[in-house]
Amino acid sequence: MIFVLNLNKQYICPMNVIFQSTYYTLYQAANERCFYVDFGQKTVRMSLCQLLALRHKVMSINIEDHFDSDLNAHGFEVLMLCNKEHLFVLNTLEILDLKTLVSNSFVSLGLSVGALETITS
Repeated sequence: MIFVLNLNKQYICPMNVIFQSTYYTLYQAANERCFYVDFGQKTVRMSLCQLLALRHKVMSINIEDHFDSDLNAHGFEVLMLCNKEHLFVLNTLEILDLKTLVSNSFVSLGLSVGALETITS
């Protein structure tokens, strides 16, 4: 468990690590109904709906385009999160790592497609 001082609300918020990859970490706040994604240079607070939107955006990135110079000459992706409040420019390795974080985080939370099929069966 990790404790984070929230300067805006003047309290310490305990947070649980959901999943940690090479570049990113997903935390779940114990006292709040939100998640925090640490992108290394910036930590972004997200609701579950925003986390689902992140998963949709990340999983819809075609990684094969990064290896075709006609489709993606520089090998970068621009990712806008939380109604365009946050802008990230990520390279191929960071995109692959973010895909790993997103898929494994939802498995850890029990919200992956496979977990939902097991629940409904």
